[in-house]
Amino acid sequence: MQAGAVIPDSDPQPPTAETTTSALEALHLPHRFRAWSGSQFEDEDDSDNLWKLALEGSGAGAWDWNLVTGEQIHSQRWQQMLGYEVGEIAHANHEFVSRVHPDDLSTVSTAFTNYLQGRSPSYAADLRLRCKDGSWKWIHTRGTVVSRDAQGQPLRMIGTHTDISERKAAEAALRDSEERWKLALESTGDGVWDWHIATGREYFSKRLVEMYGFTEDELANRPDELDQRTHPDDLAPMQQDRQAHFDGLTPTYSNEHRVQCKDGSWKWVHTRGMVISRDDQGRPLRMIGTHTDITDRKSAEALVRQHAYFDPLTGLPNRRMLRDRLEQEIKRSRRDGLQLAILFIDLDHFKEVNDTLGHDNGDLLLLEAAQRLRQCVRECDTVARMGGDEFTVLLTELAPDTNLEHLLHKLLQTMAQVFQLGQEQVFVSASVGVTLYPADGTEVEALYKNADQALYVAKDAGRNRFSFFTPALQEAALTRARLTNDLRHAMGLQQLQLLYQPIVALANGAVHKAEALLRWQHPERGLISPAAFIPMAETSGLIVPMGDWVFEQAVLQVQAWRRSLAPHFQISINTSPVQFQHSHSPDTNWVRRLAALNLPGDALSIEITEGVLLDSNDSVTAKLLEWRDAGLQVALDDFGTGYSSLSYLLKFDIDFIKIDQSFVRDLQPASSNFTLCKAMVAMAHALGLQVVAEGVETAQQRDLLVQAGCDYAQGYFFARPMTAEALADWVATRT
Repeated sequence: MQAGAVIPDSDPQPPTAETTTSALEALHLPHRFRAWSGSQFEDEDDSDNLWKLALEGSGAGAWDWNLVTGEQIHSQRWQQMLGYEVGEIAHANHEFVSRVHPDDLSTVSTAFTNYLQGRSPSYAADLRLRCKDGSWKWIHTRGTVVSRDAQGQPLRMIGTHTDISERKAAEAALRDSEERWKLALESTGDGVWDWHIATGREYFSKRLVEMYGFTEDELANRPDELDQRTHPDDLAPMQQDRQAHFDGLTPTYSNEHRVQCKDGSWKWVHTRGMVISRDDQGRPLRMIGTHTDITDRKSAEALVRQHAYFDPLTGLPNRRMLRDRLEQEIKRSRRDGLQLAILFIDLDHFKEVNDTLGHDNGDLLLLEAAQRLRQCVRECDTVARMGGDEFTVLLTELAPDTNLEHLLHKLLQTMAQVFQLGQEQVFVSASVGVTLYPADGTEVEALYKNADQALYVAKDAGRNRFSFFTPALQEAALTRARLTNDLRHAMGLQQLQLLYQPIVALANGAVHKAEALLRWQHPERGLISPAAFIPMAETSGLIVPMGDWVFEQAVLQVQAWRRSLAPHFQISINTSPVQFQHSHSPDTNWVRRLAALNLPGDALSIEITEGVLLDSNDSVTAKLLEWRDAGLQVALDDFGTGYSSLSYLLKFDIDFIKIDQSFVRDLQPASSNFTLCKAMVAMAHALGLQVVAEGVETAQQRDLLVQAGCDYAQGYFFARPMTAEALADWVATRT
């Protein structure tokens, strides 16, 4: 018989509407079906794709059943078994059940029910499915639950369909002629066994003996020859299944187990058998069956589990596995009166390593970080990778007097040590958020939220530290959420306004520049500092429309001031790195808007931070070049406080550098700050750049900046930020 042959039924009748409905109710099968093909997986992650491709490679058809939504995915191979091309099978409610032979519906239903009710270790059944041409094909279906909810109810099942038409044909021939069934089974590649129970003799086919690397002379004709080579973990379940068939509890004997080969390796086999002779008391006299090598399928199933529950890079448990373990540990801790700790861990400055040294070195860093975290905790604890540079540690069996701070300090010290990545040495640190069960929460989601809030505080406080969750953190998080929501409506409610701080030419005191500074006048909280709401705007994405609003207000104002104050007046506006990362980053609309107002590009100076240049990509470079071509000027803000790579000044078209107020604040004659200021000014002038000093508050600071050759200055010594009307009046009083 050729591979893929179809077994005709003696009197096959397609299922009626009544039998289909009845079977659907019995099986609790899903109400929606859809198809996927080898290169197209809908709504699935890469690990799901990988296991399905692995199963497809083994020749089996795959299915994936969401028990919550009722959605079931069938692979391309699954459909081709029945003679269909992808997409030919309609996504009807009872599509699968309608193809099951009526005589097999109860078998499938029983197997499914026994599995879900714990009477069987897995879901497995042989059934006939109707093909496109109306013929019937024997299929072996098997599956397992891979995800459950907190109450242990199944959420998702995955499994395979294997074409067993040849085996079924061989088994049919068995009933007609012993010689014919032996030849047929041998032709399928399965090993055949024939057990004469009454005499204690068992005969093995040549194929079965060779399957395990033996010759026919090396195995005695006794049933214990294979039993004693069965894996210890599999022996008892195998004997239990065999006894169930002896006792008439199952129509056939079926079991999957490992058998040790001659070379010491283990081979997975599926053994099937049937008692064909019994005595008058119903005791078995003779049993025949097969061994099928399923090692490849078991390897594919192991791959399914590996990618469903473990991170492919580090081998650590992934988010799904961590959740399962946390749910189990919560139950155990509730019973035993112990506490748990959940640690959310972020690697500080990991992105810089990825960007500067490449993703391969980034992966090496993650592998080393995972190893260090494992070394910091006990065997009973769990270290998981949540994605990116985010790790989670679950500490279990904690007594009330456990010194967690000692462990946390050890963890921080371990992560702060140098990472040797090939020829490169890298230093990173870790930020850790900590929450406790049951003190901080008793549900998984609450504990995750608490740990995340604590991590936020640790990072916001300067990184390389840990923070415990407190109710105050929860209140702060709620406040941030409320403010973010208020911020979404602030522009429409005209709560945002621009203030302007004059920028003074140090050579002659002229004021032809000003910096636009955003303020938020909250109706209940009063004036909110940009330091408070700009990070929220960046996190929420509101910074993009907010930046466009600032631009529009600034260009209208500079147009007016060029008519009333000075023909070359310039306004500086601040931008956020997030605006450049967004798909709608500052673009040619700004340039077009200037042209529409008949304003030259130098009417605006765009202030960027070193973070923009540090994270720069081709789009950032192209944007800066576009602004240069349009005449817009660019200022590098807070110069000297970050990485301050001189390569930025050479690579990008920068017009101004702004000396940060931290250098100006303690400016004294003969001080190191004065020396640094003079050096920065000299360097900038040598590169053709102009210099603006921020935070000037005293006459001495102004005079020292003049001595250093600084071009411009701004600060409270000259004027505080003010409204547009006030600035116009202020300039008028100086002329």
